[in-house]
Amino acid sequence: MSTASFARPSRRSVLRAAVLPSAVVASLVLAALPAVAAGAAGAGQVRIHDIQGTTRISPLNGQSVQGVPGIVTGIRSYGSSKGFWFQDPNPDRDPRTSEGVFVYTGSTPKVAVGDSVLVDAKVSEYYPDYADGYQSVTELTKPTVTVLSSGNALPTAVKINGGDIPGRYAPQNGSASIESLTLQPEKYALDFYESLEGMRVEVDNTRVVGATDAYSELWVDADPGDQRSARGGTLYESYQEPNGGRLQIQSLVPTAQQPFPSANVGDRLTGATVGPLDYNQYAGGYTLVATQLGALQDNHLQRQVAPQASDNQATIATYNVENLAPSDSAAKFAGLAQGVVTNLRSPDVVALEEIQDNSGATNDGTVDASATVAKFVAAIKAAGGPTYDWRSIDPVDGQDGGQPGGNIRQVFLFNPDRISFTDIPGGTSTTAVGVTGHGAGTELTASPGRIDPADAAWTASRKPLVGQFSFRGKKLFIIANHWTAKLADQPYDSRFQPPARSSDAQRLQQAQVEGAFVDQLEAADPQADVVSLGDFNDYQFSPALAALTKGDKLDDLVNELPETKQYSYVYDGNSQVLDHILVSPSIGSAQYDVVHINSEFAVQSSDHDPQVVRIRP
Repeated sequence: MSTASFARPSRRSVLRAAVLPSAVVASLVLAALPAVAAGAAGAGQVRIHDIQGTTRISPLNGQSVQGVPGIVTGIRSYGSSKGFWFQDPNPDRDPRTSEGVFVYTGSTPKVAVGDSVLVDAKVSEYYPDYADGYQSVTELTKPTVTVLSSGNALPTAVKINGGDIPGRYAPQNGSASIESLTLQPEKYALDFYESLEGMRVEVDNTRVVGATDAYSELWVDADPGDQRSARGGTLYESYQEPNGGRLQIQSLVPTAQQPFPSANVGDRLTGATVGPLDYNQYAGGYTLVATQLGALQDNHLQRQVAPQASDNQATIATYNVENLAPSDSAAKFAGLAQGVVTNLRSPDVVALEEIQDNSGATNDGTVDASATVAKFVAAIKAAGGPTYDWRSIDPVDGQDGGQPGGNIRQVFLFNPDRISFTDIPGGTSTTAVGVTGHGAGTELTASPGRIDPADAAWTASRKPLVGQFSFRGKKLFIIANHWTAKLADQPYDSRFQPPARSSDAQRLQQAQVEGAFVDQLEAADPQADVVSLGDFNDYQFSPALAALTKGDKLDDLVNELPETKQYSYVYDGNSQVLDHILVSPSIGSAQYDVVHINSEFAVQSSDHDPQVVRIRP
């Protein structure tokens, strides 16, 4: 028998899973469960299910407990959240009460998987100090741990499959906290997972729906009933049901024993993936922290190539290049350039989002981005593409949001051998573009120009960039967008249900301002050919996109695709639409594609997939 004490520091830094060297992680022993005596010497009256209780908040929160018995099931000996999970092998009969809990030690735990232990500790509900709306994790802190015996078999893992996961996602409480509500694990997916918090769980032969990221995390979907995308992901189709089968996978398995798989969407983890169920407050949701990883089955997902356009079609694309700066690697520039040349087939116009200034994220007052664009244009040429010309307007330093110091903006690349840009002087970072003339004589007052940059709708956000082009003698008005992000929104799995989408209001204002500008164009010339495209940071069913398309002023082309192909981005295992191409009704023939080359892959040049439309103005 041995005893160790641990004290917790006042704060923890952000934990993200990492690729773990074998020297860092203790070897984990897995076996079937033998019973552990409920009356082990020194055991107190409080059991783990008493600590977890029947709501999200422990009924013993803030209290000290003594002699809590259980078997160690997993050890996290890396990062700033060191500790271990342990589980009572003698459960109660209440499906609402979890039998497992995390013990925060703050240093490498002096226990091993399979140890039978007694824990004296303080019960705590841990919230990240910056993550608005996330749920808490019930845990034990400042522990004293007594090891009774070692080499014990582990409690049998609870198998999670589609038949177990409720179809409804979360209880609704008028956007108030659901923490005091009694769990209904048979009714709501969030309650189902909460009732298993800290326990050993198992998923078998699961579909990968979020590719492996830089932190060695991926997402699977344990519910075959969730709506599949055409390429094996899970579609996000409504605010109400964000797919309850999604689970994040991290690993405690030493990399020398089994490297974390590099998985793409549509791959599978075959066999059993087993480990404690955690709640990841930094990356959105319940997480199986694996002590046993399934084997990766490669689905051989291929990067798409856009159909070939005919010579009389203008091709217009949008591509978020994810904070592109001159200091980025040659590999990133080459990957993005290959996407433009090979996968998009060198469109006549490419509207780029997230082009940073020449000093990148260095906050030194630089706003000029000519070096960034020149390096990208050269990379496209080296990849076999055309020599693109370009137009943009530098933002006011620090006024357009994004990574501090980066001054991201939209840029038009265009192939002068195929399409011409109509330069009209007067466009500045603070000057509002207008419309002049009527009918075929309709023109912009400045090209390039910005839509009403002083309007409060664009506070700390990118202002739409408008350009007037000519293709085979026909005018084209193109609007490049990058609307405000969802960073302030509460997450799907928030303790507030339904979660607040506070960023919706600003995007709705942005849609109304841009919509008024499009109305001006179409009032001046009902046959004006208008293309509005870019990263709108919102869904096809959102209030903002409904406002921008109101009155049939613009058609959102993503709605023309089969439902299973409606996505351009993968977030927390949900394939969703953030990028759009909209066209005016005067454009009679529009052939549109989302070209999937990034968001579903572990190796990405950007986190967004580009899109392209082929039109005959």
